[in-house]
Amino acid sequence: MQPKTTAKDFFFYLAGFATLYVSAISLISLLFAVVNKAFPDSLNNYYYYGSDPYSGGLRLAIASLIIVFPLYLIIATHLNKYLRANPEKKDVAVRKWLTYLTLFVTCVAVAVDLIVLVNTFLGGEITVRFVLKVLAVILVAGAVFWYYLYDLKKSFAPDMPARSKLLVSIASGAVLLSLVLGFALLGSPMKARAERFDERRINDLSSMQWQIINYWQQKGTLPASIDDLVDPISGYSIPRDPETGEVYGYKALSDLSFQVCADFSLASQDRESQPRDVTRSYMMPDGENWKHGAGEHCFDRDIDQDLYPVREKGVTVRGY
Repeated sequence: MQPKTTAKDFFFYLAGFATLYVSAISLISLLFAVVNKAFPDSLNNYYYYGSDPYSGGLRLAIASLIIVFPLYLIIATHLNKYLRANPEKKDVAVRKWLTYLTLFVTCVAVAVDLIVLVNTFLGGEITVRFVLKVLAVILVAGAVFWYYLYDLKKSFAPDMPARSKLLVSIASGAVLLSLVLGFALLGSPMKARAERFDERRINDLSSMQWQIINYWQQKGTLPASIDDLVDPISGYSIPRDPETGEVYGYKALSDLSFQVCADFSLASQDRESQPRDVTRSYMMPDGENWKHGAGEHCFDRDIDQDLYPVREKGVTVRGY
């Protein structure tokens, strides 16, 4: 007679398999990020300013593994003890259904990932990255498939705790190694915050620059000081450094030349090795270059009168 499934059985098995899925997906995502870092593709290696899209996924993968994987180990350990104390519970319906579902999902995940990877490879993905990503998917998904296929067939013999500890140790070691690589790739939270401050500074300087050009087109002269840019009607106010609260530097060098300055936390080349989102270019759409060193840096700008002519009196241009 098949044992009855209790609410406790349902909760622990559902929680166990849910944390397993999240851990496996996070581990694969983390390994993909490590491969992308170790073997950069020159086709994706343009220098872009702005948040690295890969770092967001990497942070999420690391955070998920740190929180969810220990939960999975705790739940799995509890279930093994529970089954050794109650061997008849090995055949509860929820355990078999979720185990077979996991085997099915694992097979589908491997097939889909391999299709995507092969498609990416045919689109120009370099061979080493392709091979390593395939291996990452096969190793993680294959380990899950093998363990739960074995779990269906195993009997809870006296030496079972020793074998379970060995499997837990191997899995924990693999995850720990991946986390170490992930932290090495991601860098410290302090550096990430410094990068965000620098990104904000570039956005502020870009906004100031366009306000200066607008001022020139309206009046035919550059503002004498940064305070001249304040416009209560349009709502423009002078941006300040997000970290220090100081006003950014500005100086008119000639009738058509000026410079804007900021004090940066990091040199821009520290970010050049990171793959960037092609929709967020460090090179602005009009070709302006915002590369900088660490510390105070000024950007010299020359107004091209053909591109930015002084507007005739009485002519209204939308957007200004």
